Amino acid sequence: MVDFPIFNVLALVALGMLVVVSGGIVYLTAAEWRDRRRRDRDKRAGRQKRS
Repeated sequence: MVDFPIFNVLALVALGMLVVVSGGIVYLTAAEWRDRRRRDRDKRAGRQKRS
């Protein structure tokens, strides 16, 4: 089988896109986790102020 450089380029592009998409998912998951912790902390602080 002949090695076509275009396949190597496509494989590298696919790998790069996989890394970018995975990184985006990790970022969004971490941001949601951080925001949820902040909302929960604010909720607890609000309840304590009213008491």
